[in-house]
Amino acid sequence: MSHDPIIVALDFDSATEADRLVNALGGSAGFYKVGMELYAAAGMDYVRRLIDRGNRVFLDMKYYDIGETVKRAVAVAARSGAAFLTVHGVGQVMRAAIEGRGDSAMKLLAITVLTSFDRNDLREQGYDCEVADLVRQRVDLAAQCGIDGIVASPLEARAIREQAGPKLTIVTPGVRSRGAATGDQKRVATPAEAIADGANYLVIGRQVSRAADPRAAMEAIRAELAEHAASRA
Repeated sequence: MSHDPIIVALDFDSATEADRLVNALGGSAGFYKVGMELYAAAGMDYVRRLIDRGNRVFLDMKYYDIGETVKRAVAVAARSGAAFLTVHGVGQVMRAAIEGRGDSAMKLLAITVLTSFDRNDLREQGYDCEVADLVRQRVDLAAQCGIDGIVASPLEARAIREQAGPKLTIVTPGVRSRGAATGDQKRVATPAEAIADGANYLVIGRQVSRAADPRAAMEAIRAELAEHAASRA
C-alpha cells in the first residue's frame, strides 16, 4: 500500500506511555496523532522528538480563539515540522490559521462536528439542524477559506467528498473494525468503509493503543484494508 492511511492516536497522559506504544509498533506505524492530553503532559518537545525519529505528526489541538492568538499559535506549530494541525471550522479562526501557517508545508484541517456529538448535543449548543447539515455548512466555509482538509466522522466522508471534490484531505476519527469497542464515539465506521467513502486518513486509537499486541492489531487493520482494496480491483 503506497499511501499509508493510518494515523495512530497517542492518547496518553505521559511521554513514557506514548513511547511504549511507539516502540511496540516500531516500523509498522509512521504517523501519530498528538492531542491535547499528551500535549499537556509533554508539549512541543515531544512532537519534535517524534519527528526527529522519522515519524509524521498530526497535531490535534483544535484551536479556537481570537484571530491573533490563533495566528501566533499556528505559526509556532508550523515551525515544529508537524504535518497536520487542526483548528475549528469557524471563519475567523480558519483565516487566522492560514495567515499564521505562512509558507509552511503543514496542512490545516478544519473540525466540522466532533464525532462524539449527535443531534441532541447540537441542540444543546443552539443549532436547530441535523449533524449532516452543520457539517455541510462548515465544509463549504472551509473550502472558501482555503483550508487544506476536513476532520469529520466517517459517516459524513462520502457526502463531504461529493461536496468538496478530490482536493480536500479528509481525516476520519471514529474508525473501528467490526467487533471493536466504540468507546465515547457515536458516529463510527470500519476502516474499509471509511476509505471506500472517500477518507484519506483514518485515526485509530484504542483498537491499537489498548491492544495486548499493538503491532498485531495494526497488521489486522492493514489486512482488512488490503482485502477491501483487492475486492474492488
